[in-house]
Amino acid sequence: MPSRPAFLPCARTAAAVRRSLPAAVVAGLCLAVAGCSPSNPVENADVSKWRATAMPSSPAGVVLQDSGKILNRDRIVQEAARVPAGNYTLTAVCDGTGKAFFAVSLDGKALAEAGAACNGRQETTRIRLPAAGRVEISSSSVDAPLLYAYQLAPAQ
Repeated sequence: MPSRPAFLPCARTAAAVRRSLPAAVVAGLCLAVAGCSPSNPVENADVSKWRATAMPSSPAGVVLQDSGKILNRDRIVQEAARVPAGNYTLTAVCDGTGKAFFAVSLDGKALAEAGAACNGRQETTRIRLPAAGRVEISSSSVDAPLLYAYQLAPAQ
């Protein structure tokens, strides 16, 4: 009867361990990441408390502002009627993951788009309104859920 060399069973066992090791490592990392999830996810966040720290001051003459949660990809639209022509600054901030987008229109015509990386830092965009009219700002993100806040005020 032919006999098997002694090293084959060990080789098969070592190969099986090497193949299953990456799966075990991936499973362990997934469990570790799940255990480190934030204690206060966006869905349960207090927006007014977050806004007070993320955007603590409101400059004089703010014509439009909003804050809240973007929980899905739906746009959130706010409007202000009779905004005078002139130069304005849109200050936006978001927190979570990804980026929030803000589209500004005047009487239904697109004027500007701005974005804010969700790292808690304020970002500003200069906007010129060529005429007085109804201003709309829509907030959206493909990276929901996240917190957002913005304000449109006359440029200093």
